Amino acid sequence: MGVAGDERRALSELFEEVGPDAPTLCAGWKTRDLAAHLLVRERRPDAAPGILVPALASYTQRVQDSYAARPWAEVVGKVRSGPAWYWPTSIGALDELTNSAEFLVHHEDVRRGQSGWEPRPAESARDAAAWKSAKQASKLNLRKSPVGVVLKTPEGREARVKEGPDTVTVVGAPIELLLFVFGRDAARITFEGDAYAVDRLRKHDRGL
Repeated sequence: MGVAGDERRALSELFEEVGPDAPTLCAGWKTRDLAAHLLVRERRPDAAPGILVPALASYTQRVQDSYAARPWAEVVGKVRSGPAWYWPTSIGALDELTNSAEFLVHHEDVRRGQSGWEPRPAESARDAAAWKSAKQASKLNLRKSPVGVVLKTPEGREARVKEGPDTVTVVGAPIELLLFVFGRDAARITFEGDAYAVDRLRKHDRGL
């Protein structure tokens, strides 16, 4: 099983542990809402476009709410079992390509929504997937950054992900950099650069 499958399984187990009404890092969402989002994304081709297209969002929300209202065991079971058979990501290679970042981030959304969380120990496959995903997601999520951005791991790996003035270097473990790129304030990172440039980057909207 790849990183996407591992994170899916771990998130499903965490869902069972914390229940449907636990907080998450996704503003306004409890665990039931996050789980329902995953089901819309993987099982409802009629509603999934509204995740990204504002004009369709109201219908997507209604479908998501209908999933969130179902029995928790049913919802978690569907998350655990993966996408519907007709969904492209039911193919393992596509699942890994498409869902590694999704489940890495949302697993941490639940983990870090609970009190007393700590970062997980380093793990080579997970860290490699997080590093790759952070660089890829930066192309979209940091495209409007007012400053240049370099991602850097404590071991010294670097990637310039946004050209621009007053470059800021964001330093952290791969999963922390991925969370930063997706706009999560709970990421444990440090910044290197001019204080004003750092402040501008921190205030930049980095996506969902």
